[in-house]
Amino acid sequence: MNTVQLIIKKRNKKCLSKQEIDYFVQNYLNGNIKEYQMSAMLMAILLNNMSSEEIHYLTDAYIKSGKIIEFPESNGKFVDKHSTGGVGDKISTHLPPIIAACGLYEPMISGRGLGHTGGTLDKLESIPGFSTEIPIQKFKEIVKENGFAIVSQSEDIVPADRAIYALRDVSGTVESIPLITASIMSKKIASGIDGLVIDLKVGQGAFMENMEDAEKLARSLSEVGRNFGKKISVVFTNMNSPLGNCIGNGVEIQESIEFLKGNYTDDLKEITFALAIEMLIIGGIVSNSKEAEDKILEVIESGAALNKFRKFVELQGGDVNVIDDYSLLWSPESSIEIRAKSSGYISNIHAKKIGWALIHVNAGRKVLTDKIDHSAGMIFAKKVGDKVNQGEKIATLYFNNDKGKMVSEMIQDAITIAAKLVEKAPQILK
Repeated sequence: MNTVQLIIKKRNKKCLSKQEIDYFVQNYLNGNIKEYQMSAMLMAILLNNMSSEEIHYLTDAYIKSGKIIEFPESNGKFVDKHSTGGVGDKISTHLPPIIAACGLYEPMISGRGLGHTGGTLDKLESIPGFSTEIPIQKFKEIVKENGFAIVSQSEDIVPADRAIYALRDVSGTVESIPLITASIMSKKIASGIDGLVIDLKVGQGAFMENMEDAEKLARSLSEVGRNFGKKISVVFTNMNSPLGNCIGNGVEIQESIEFLKGNYTDDLKEITFALAIEMLIIGGIVSNSKEAEDKILEVIESGAALNKFRKFVELQGGDVNVIDDYSLLWSPESSIEIRAKSSGYISNIHAKKIGWALIHVNAGRKVLTDKIDHSAGMIFAKKVGDKVNQGEKIATLYFNNDKGKMVSEMIQDAITIAAKLVEKAPQILK
């Protein structure tokens, strides 16, 4: 096949065959297709889209580029959850132990934060000694023993996605729905799941800022998943303001542990329970939402979910003392309180602005090579809809560099106070 002719074919809005897509992916991985040629193809895909068949072929080519994890004894009970990314979204650290305590298995291959969104692996690495780099066989053993494991994408699992995602980030093609679909679904299908619940974030802090674009992505993800024989459920959730009270890495692990101890904010509870209910129904553990909610409450109140988390930390080499001593997770040197400039009601906390601001204190990263400061972050004392008086504390910023004052001002600018009470938006949009 001729590489340039294939780029021109896609540029001219023609559909690529399975053989042509396989050729392009395989030859990029072995070095026969250069980065500038793959960049041109990715831009052609972004501008001209792909048919549902092409997206299926691309996902298949990604999956077959590496090893596929299999759980022959799954019986439909291996169900994962994926979030499309947000600010303060720590659900992937406390949802799996809840699910495992209810009788499901969750083999999770997760990612790192980039841009304004946080990454589950970065948060977990706040735990001293915790390892996310685990061989496939060990990963499978931990899942079977404790019900779940959370690891990074190894060089053996979907290497095509690793290589192409890095190029997407520097070629302006991250937002392409076909490329997002292939990236998400290839990793999940390769991890050996029977079903998947997708937390599709919508709003000013999400990659999909409106419901129209979110529904296009949902249809694409669902169609590919079902074509591969997987059960799929999509929950559209609100990402206009940060989720929970804590934003950062160590501090978000603290909030997840508190969740497992039965202490949670309303927004975090609503979304966590909605996702868990879908997972339990897909996995056949329960037949309806009421049964699922009762089961979720039972494993939290009994301490069973917290015990699953404790075992998880131990099996992946972490210090289990973090469950009772949060100073092991984060111990910042400096802090600044963000206070209300006027009296009224908080009407907006712009999630994306908060996420970008915290990068300056190294709570997030601009590029994958940036070093994360696990102690940097912030805790909200007030959220959208809360009444505040002038000078009252809204949040506290924690940091270890010389950017604290600048970041506190950026956070201040991301918070809007109105004279009248603003009705809180629902967390579950659809």
